[in-house]
Amino acid sequence: MNVKRPDESLGAKAAIVGAAPLLEAIVLAAGAGARFGGGKLLAPWRGGVLLEAALESAFTAPVRHVTLTVGSDGERVAAAAEAFAARRGDLGRLTIISTPDWALGMSASLKRAIAGLALDVVGAFVFLGDMPLIHPSVPAALARALTGDIAAAAPVVEGDLGHPALIGASLFPEIAALEGDRGARRLLEALGPRLARVAAPDAGVLFDIDTPTALAEAQMLTTQTAETR
Repeated sequence: MNVKRPDESLGAKAAIVGAAPLLEAIVLAAGAGARFGGGKLLAPWRGGVLLEAALESAFTAPVRHVTLTVGSDGERVAAAAEAFAARRGDLGRLTIISTPDWALGMSASLKRAIAGLALDVVGAFVFLGDMPLIHPSVPAALARALTGDIAAAAPVVEGDLGHPALIGASLFPEIAALEGDRGARRLLEALGPRLARVAAPDAGVLFDIDTPTALAEAQMLTTQTAETR
């Protein structure tokens, strides 16, 4: 699989608005989705596939580029991501990284993504490919919180940490030492006051799709929300 490199000549569309810090987005999409029965990220979702919801959240966040990690079923997942980015006119903002060791857990793909970021990056959002219900206001709120001594920011609902997390560059060396399938959660929980806990507008930051039943529930929630608008 060829690794895609961002087009550095994109100009305003790929830039951060105003004088905001240089942020990037990572979408983790390397897992096999075993509990779902396989093919989870390519399952039907609102006229497209499930992965597109996470990519939409990432592209609309205040970021310069989006890095997607793929592993299991990587060729098909990468093709779906490229097609979606092309339809948005954002193919030049997408980088795809293959994760041969994806079976070692979420930390394997996260480490590869972080290692591939440009040196001028101040922080990186970490989105999960199976979380389609992130409210569009969440990334901007996290970006505003990454100031001063704050090392990371995460949305919370009733005290529970959700996604995406925004991880400051000062933590990247610690990301490189992670192991297993919990990603950066333990690292974030250990930050104490250096973690900005940002109240989320709804529980979408906690809702991941593990099973076909969860997918059906999420589809029902989006239908109900659309009907009440």
